[in-house]
Amino acid sequence: TARTMQFLDWLIVATCLLPGVTATQHYPGQPMNRASVGGGLQEPEAPEVMFELLWAGLELDVIGQLHIQDEELASTRPGRRLRLLLQHHVPSDLEGAKQRLQQFQDLRKGPPLSPWDFEHLLLTSLSCVYRLHKASEAEERGRWAQVFALLAQETLWDLCKGFCPQGQPPSLGPWALILDPFP
Repeated sequence: TARTMQFLDWLIVATCLLPGVTATQHYPGQPMNRASVGGGLQEPEAPEVMFELLWAGLELDVIGQLHIQDEELASTRPGRRLRLLLQHHVPSDLEGAKQRLQQFQDLRKGPPLSPWDFEHLLLTSLSCVYRLHKASEAEERGRWAQVFALLAQETLWDLCKGFCPQGQPPSLGPWALILDPFP
């Protein structure tokens, strides 16, 4: 299971390394921007730094907060920044994740997400995976899996802007089977 979580961490960070993602400009009217967020959070970390932090692994504590497992990495400036993001800007419950998903869905027809918003999209997706893994009931796991799959689809939509045929969604393949509307 730890290997699965590391693989998912890697997969999300690898998405950041795709060409063009980190060079995207910020556009007004998006759900989050660095001007509206305090606490010393600046531009998103470089993908290789985020990769190192996430590869070290995260853990979900009893109160539902995600933490970097490696204390030395967690104490670095990027580690402290990631902790702030995870604690204050990444939804920790299903309703918050659904609301964040809706924000990203509302932006689908606009320009590509800013690096800041794209980072939040990926971290929200990662949070869903950890919460899905920690959920004790099958119904709850199913709801987290559905939100994660929809966030993954939003990630593909954003990466596809300007490259995919107009109006054609990117394919999630077999994952699409869990994308029934929310109950």
